[in-house]
Amino acid sequence: MVSARPQKGFTLIELLVVLVIMGVLLTLVPAAFHRLVPGLEMKSAAREVAGLLREARGLAIRDNREMTVIIDTEDKVYRLGTGARSHELDAALTVSLVTAASEQLDETAGRIRFFPDGTSTGGRVTLSRDDRKFDITVDWLTGLVAITR
Repeated sequence: MVSARPQKGFTLIELLVVLVIMGVLLTLVPAAFHRLVPGLEMKSAAREVAGLLREARGLAIRDNREMTVIIDTEDKVYRLGTGARSHELDAALTVSLVTAASEQLDETAGRIRFFPDGTSTGGRVTLSRDDRKFDITVDWLTGLVAITR
């Protein structure tokens, strides 16, 4: 008598079940990530703005001259000084700026100025979207930049 050997491998039904499960997962996972992306984009934007502010402070100290960061809340752009390349923020963000009255350029734009000794005019840039908000603050006495949620 010939004994039946166990067969190795998968049946067609098993393979189809696995493919159906993978298809369902591939449709659900991007939807979950899509809900997380706006928060990550806003956090990234806050870090970029803070990075440019820190760079301006460092350049002011290194070059022994005043440096400014100009922020336009309507166009949602910011830049280092007047001739530098503008950096755009996501159009879906709400941007606000609080700075000294002498640093207001017009109704929608203002600047934060850094001095050679490390101090600044101080200010706060707020990025918000839906119920999330990031504040980038610049201490006037020390010129230090901080991000708070």
